Amino acid sequence: MKKNILVVIFSFLTISIFSQSTLPRFNGWLDDENFILEIKNKKNESSQIIYNAKSIKESDYDVAPSVSFSSLMPEGFSAPRRGSHVSADETSIVFSKDNNLYFFSKTDKNIRQLTANRSKENNPRFSPDGKKVAFTRNHNLFVVELETGLEKQLTTDGSDLIYNGWASWVYYEEILGRSSNYRAFYWSPDSDQIAFMHFDDTEVPNFPIYHHEGEDRSHGYLEMTSYPKSGDSNPEVELGVYNLNNNTITWASKNEELEYLAMVKWSPNGERLLFQQLSRDQDVLEMYKMDLDKGNIQMVYQEKQKTWIDWLNNIYFLNKSDGFIVQSDRDGWSNLYHYNWEGKLVNQITKNDFRTYGISKVDEVNNKIYFNATGKSSVESHLFVVNMNGQNQEQLTHTSGWHRVTVSPSCDYFIDQFSSFNNSGEMKLFNSKGKVIKELGELKKDINQEKGFKVEFFTIPSTDGFDLPAFWVLPPNFDKDKKYPVIFDIYGGPDAGGVYNRFRNYTWDPIYEEGVIRFTVDHRGSGKFGKKGLDYLHRSLGEWEIHDYIEAVKWLEEKSFVNGDKIGIQGSSYGGYMTGMALTLGADYFNCGIAALSVTDWRLYDNVYTERYMDEPRNNKEGYDYGSVLTHVDKLKGKLLITHGAIDDNVHLQNSMQLISKLQDEGKEFELMIYPGNRHGIRGAKGRHNQQLGLNFWRKCFDLK
Repeated sequence: MKKNILVVIFSFLTISIFSQSTLPRFNGWLDDENFILEIKNKKNESSQIIYNAKSIKESDYDVAPSVSFSSLMPEGFSAPRRGSHVSADETSIVFSKDNNLYFFSKTDKNIRQLTANRSKENNPRFSPDGKKVAFTRNHNLFVVELETGLEKQLTTDGSDLIYNGWASWVYYEEILGRSSNYRAFYWSPDSDQIAFMHFDDTEVPNFPIYHHEGEDRSHGYLEMTSYPKSGDSNPEVELGVYNLNNNTITWASKNEELEYLAMVKWSPNGERLLFQQLSRDQDVLEMYKMDLDKGNIQMVYQEKQKTWIDWLNNIYFLNKSDGFIVQSDRDGWSNLYHYNWEGKLVNQITKNDFRTYGISKVDEVNNKIYFNATGKSSVESHLFVVNMNGQNQEQLTHTSGWHRVTVSPSCDYFIDQFSSFNNSGEMKLFNSKGKVIKELGELKKDINQEKGFKVEFFTIPSTDGFDLPAFWVLPPNFDKDKKYPVIFDIYGGPDAGGVYNRFRNYTWDPIYEEGVIRFTVDHRGSGKFGKKGLDYLHRSLGEWEIHDYIEAVKWLEEKSFVNGDKIGIQGSSYGGYMTGMALTLGADYFNCGIAALSVTDWRLYDNVYTERYMDEPRNNKEGYDYGSVLTHVDKLKGKLLITHGAIDDNVHLQNSMQLISKLQDEGKEFELMIYPGNRHGIRGAKGRHNQQLGLNFWRKCFDLK
């Protein structure tokens, strides 16, 4: 067997690997023993090598080097990251160009146009057998056969308000996720069927977003989005399965009492199609399996909680045993549960009082589950193994910090990519017992320490028993006998912490040159305290987050080197909301703040996200009123900078406009910057402008010299 030429140079690379400025990049397991590493030299040139875990040396594995599709294509063609899909065998790609689809194979290196239509095709997806491509056009679902070029239209009722295989906005944003790119169709493993979601936005209110320029720069235009705000009607959703063999659609029955339908998933053998439903107030979740011939459904999982339930995103289908494994926080912490296909609980696998992040690998031969979890420190991530019956749980990584682990297909080995607050990175090969087999890379230089920055982790006790995790970054030449301003860097949303024991480079921010301490703290609802902490936020967004941030300010003010008259806070999106609340509700403790892309009143944000925590406005008027920045505007006495993208489709500019109006009515001074043409994030030249704007704001606010 002939070695790849790249392997030949590995002996040299292993000698110098520890002096590299970047760690090797792990590019995946090829089989039970062989894996790929990508290493960059001083010229930033990449080389791929294949390594054998069993022999602990270079592999004879005969694999062609990884070559990008774009580099093989004729001039004028490239494979975009979005709007393309690679076949299962990684030899072909389908992509969109000029609103049409094209096919390219590494084998023959020919470009073949698949569609010729004025309308745009979206989300092309190969069938698992690689013989067909599914896509959407004009909100209808299509399939094209690669061999014949024959195109088949599967649905016909697509319109401006009816979508087939294309998600309604609120599902894209809050349920399916932005990584879906609105895709809402799913091939069966045998390539004979396609499950798809059908959306009807007829009853969903439209929201207008104004664009300041049209094609002639003289006339703007309105972008209309079906956007349900808190209390509004949702899209009607159905689940259909198109059978390509008989050209029929089977529609799934559903529980009409449950508002949301999503999380469509085929079992690996294609025998079962599962989907989930969630109640409007999101405290009841049910999962069903569908009869593919008749559309009848059978419930295989049900969960009820007093507050809210998250969608089951981590489902593992068992092949040798009956049923599946799910992850739920119903006992206060996220743990693993084994259910059979009749919906009966077989056993609770883990019973930990710490957070589980997800299943890494299941070894059904030996009845073991490898999973990632925090362990006893809420700011860390470790690999654990446990028997399927819940016995003999063992932690396999021990060094304090953040372990990003990839287990081999056989579960005999794992690659550990590790970092911590003060360790910039290591990569090691372990066996299944947690013993180091080979050190694959280590970054000797800590750029933060090299530049004089000091990162320290600690906890801050609250008055009611929560030890809030926090860290600060002390500037170069820190002098404990001086007084320093402090900037809170926060996001603050439910189950969205910012304090993790992993490495970050802080040297890029010029604010440190001004002599400022950067500070991050997680409140009780950040996920660090399980569902007990999260439940404090139910029906009361804004209240407990600010309570805990104020506790942190009081703690900081006890430090001799902290200037209690110069406490700032900044954040974007939910972090912008937190900034607004801090400068108003917490005005006695925060002196300055930058509120970017901010929610200012939860009545103005989408219903899926907001009602998960707040219920509908008609059922929680007091909570909505207290949790609105607008309610507390009269308390503002510090310096506030408001920034927003003019065409933000997520947190509408309407939020900042209502805040501005209220500030003006109250006679309050503030600063404002609107970024035309930008959505939920300020990028490009305007992003650079925004960064400088923020720096200048802090200089003025803190009177920095």
